[in-house]
Amino acid sequence: MTSSGCPSMDSLFGPDGLFARGIDGYEFRSGQLEMARTVARLLAPDAAAPEEGCSSLVVEAETGLGKTLAYLIPAVLSGGRVVVSTNTRNLQDQILEKEIPLIRQHLDPQLQAMCVKGRQNYLCLYRYRQSQAAAAGELFADSGESLDGWVEETVYADRAELSWLSSSSPLWQKICCQSHFCLGPSCPEASGCFLNRLRRDAAASRLLIVNHHLLFSDLAVRRTGYGEVLPRYETVIFDEAHHVENVASTFFGFTFSRYQVLDLVGDVERSATDDLAVKDRRAVSEAAIRLNGTVERWAATFPPERGRFPLPPLLDQRADVLAVCEDLGTALHQLVSVLDSQSGREPPWPQYAGRAQELESRLEQLLAGRNDDTDGETVRFTRWYERTERNLTLCVTPVDVAEDLRATLYAMTRHCLFTSATLTAGGRFTYFLERLGLPADTPTLSLPSPFDYRQRTLLYVPAKGFPEPSAPGYQASLHACMETLINHAGGRTLALFTSFQAMETAYQVLRDRLPFPLLVQGEAPRRVLLDQFARRTDSVLCAVASFWEGVDIPGDSLSLVIIDKLPFEVPSDPVIMARINRIRAQGGNPFADYQVPRAILTLRQGVGRLMRTGTDRGVVAILDARLFTKGYGRHFLRSLPPSPLTRDTAEVASFFRTDDETD
Repeated sequence: MTSSGCPSMDSLFGPDGLFARGIDGYEFRSGQLEMARTVARLLAPDAAAPEEGCSSLVVEAETGLGKTLAYLIPAVLSGGRVVVSTNTRNLQDQILEKEIPLIRQHLDPQLQAMCVKGRQNYLCLYRYRQSQAAAAGELFADSGESLDGWVEETVYADRAELSWLSSSSPLWQKICCQSHFCLGPSCPEASGCFLNRLRRDAAASRLLIVNHHLLFSDLAVRRTGYGEVLPRYETVIFDEAHHVENVASTFFGFTFSRYQVLDLVGDVERSATDDLAVKDRRAVSEAAIRLNGTVERWAATFPPERGRFPLPPLLDQRADVLAVCEDLGTALHQLVSVLDSQSGREPPWPQYAGRAQELESRLEQLLAGRNDDTDGETVRFTRWYERTERNLTLCVTPVDVAEDLRATLYAMTRHCLFTSATLTAGGRFTYFLERLGLPADTPTLSLPSPFDYRQRTLLYVPAKGFPEPSAPGYQASLHACMETLINHAGGRTLALFTSFQAMETAYQVLRDRLPFPLLVQGEAPRRVLLDQFARRTDSVLCAVASFWEGVDIPGDSLSLVIIDKLPFEVPSDPVIMARINRIRAQGGNPFADYQVPRAILTLRQGVGRLMRTGTDRGVVAILDARLFTKGYGRHFLRSLPPSPLTRDTAEVASFFRTDDETD
């Protein structure tokens, strides 16, 4: 026991501790114990706090170490309210379905812990009753299932409970909780409100599981001084912390999109038909129709190319784009004026007026700041736009979130723990600390995986003479090498690409050459593809983007991970470009200080798909000669697991023959 009366981490995680004695199959891991000790010191009630800000700790704990329990146990024993923030639903489910029951069984039977999601994940009882009345009976989804029985039995009305409700169901959009529809204390269904019940129970819980988006939504709201999304907390633990900067960038900026305007117009027109007298209805409808036409003209005037592009140059060079933006602002202002005349009515009219004013304000800020983006080091935001198949979005994104994090997260909490399997680049935490505004002397801990990479894995890099990605003949060499490696592995391959074009080209070439089933991202939902891949032991899955992480397929289905090239981001991306310009203006080296570390972290995530358990065995192939032809290649190699390196495909073939003979 410790001086505070809590069990020590050694008595729980040690080789003869509680978990080793009480949990079947538990294996002592020295790294897990070291992490638990370090987190316990951070959260200790008598731990010294810094003069300013909160106490922070950064822990890189590689796959297989058991980091989730290593931070949850000290968090629960600390006695304070702790928020655990993850990037994925899978990790939330693991914590709630595996770790929390274990803690209740062995340590704290009364532990109050729950998952809190964004409000749109919960049913609004008032909107549900309205839709029910409009339907003159039960509400049915596209599947034919009725919601009525579920509404009477559910505790929080979480949409995830409705496995039969499609993710694109228009019904859910009509009945879910949305802030601009919330009537607050004046709601006639306030006493039975599921969101109110959730918040009451969350306020009584010591451990809250959320995702990064909800956590930063809470911080953004708190900064305004107009409320909070989560109950007060003093400790935040970020798991999958390598995503924090990107998510924070979203919530410390803002967007203005065609969809946002059309959503408002649709809501206003529906309510006008139901609520307003003829005269008022005509005025509101005319303003809404005018705005609808203007936003479509606005979207059509922007260049048709899909992607992300800087906004200021477009506004400076295209007078027609600037003019239609100003026309859109005028149309929004006219709708605001009409809605203001209705704001004395019952909800939702005041909410509509507020939404229209917010959109008008955002567009004004985007246009007023169109000349603010320069290469100087004082620029705080970058303005850009994104064109997709159906939408056009204008965005304002902070170039650096460090200042925002200091003003919100670090100022409002007592402890912050950041952990992930991938936080270091070249063995150093420098990049992560600088991007999140953490002091250079922040305590850090790097714990290697307990997996036996030296005996159970192989790293393959093509032999000397293999062309670099920009050289002639690279694609033909890439596809030939992939074909050879996949045949040696007998399928069982996850092929990760740095672009959709590279993936599609390889797929078209290899599907006629390989005797194995080929799956490709986009032909089915991610979950379906992974399930199909996991159920076979001879298939090949080609993928990009999200498949570089979160893919957890142990066993024989995955024995070869191929990465086409080092995953450098496109430097023309407006946010990346702005950050590169900031670093250059401050006298830094953008390539070494920013682009290389980001690529290393992404590469490490991709490599991490191979070994998911201690009994896995396989090969990682990185088909990029720059690992040896460029000076920065050694930083990438130094960041990878300690797998034996080969540049000979014959050794890969021998490795897999040994694997087959062992089986």
